Amino acid sequence: MKQLPNLFTLLNLFFGCIAIIFILQNGISVMYSPDGAQLVDMPEKIWMASLFMALAALVDFLDGFVARLFKATSDKGKQLDSLADVVSFGVAPGLILYQFLRMSFMKQEDGLEVSMLWLIPALIVPCAAAYRLAKFNIDSSQQYIFKGMPSPAAGLLIASLPLIYWHTDSEPILKLLLNKWFLYALILFISYLMVSNLFLMSLKFKDFSIKNNLPKIILLIIAIVAAVFLKWLAVPVVFIFYILLSLAFKNKTT
Repeated sequence: MKQLPNLFTLLNLFFGCIAIIFILQNGISVMYSPDGAQLVDMPEKIWMASLFMALAALVDFLDGFVARLFKATSDKGKQLDSLADVVSFGVAPGLILYQFLRMSFMKQEDGLEVSMLWLIPALIVPCAAAYRLAKFNIDSSQQYIFKGMPSPAAGLLIASLPLIYWHTDSEPILKLLLNKWFLYALILFISYLMVSNLFLMSLKFKDFSIKNNLPKIILLIIAIVAAVFLKWLAVPVVFIFYILLSLAFKNKTT
């Protein structure tokens, strides 16, 4: 039973790797010619990656729960968890942003000739996630508060972008998601939040009193209402309110 939490952690890594596979299916048409020319279309599958990143987040939550349940917490498990998180909530989100930047430049006349230098800023995100996780591992005070945005939260925000893009008919939203300057700003904003020392609330409950958990209750209500009316757009909305509530209830957060 002591290895059970580690199996959940490895499942997190496994789902993160599958997400990356879907991200790399980038819509390029391939020419085969065993019996003649044949055009094979490979449609974008990035939105499928979002689902596997959500599964990775679920098992990432469960591994800690299982470890506490069976009293199987260990330093090895903590390090393994961070290594898995770097892939699922660092590398995978970074590649999603890379692909969105690629699609953004493809809409330009010279899009096929764009230098990779314009795309690699997306890799700032996995670097920031790795730094954030290393800082978390050596800080024992981040049980009921976080110093900086947790990498799973940042990763899931980015994971919502393909779901929003492929499931919306709103032209302004589609244009925004393929605006390279918006994407660059998003990369810098999320990376800054992860490496900063901004106090953000943990979603763990110290007790069950309304007074001590008011910001979490408000966030839950906002999440439910937003999910009903905004669907996938609810994710960035909840993300913004998570930051605002953490700042507004800073005394309760810390």
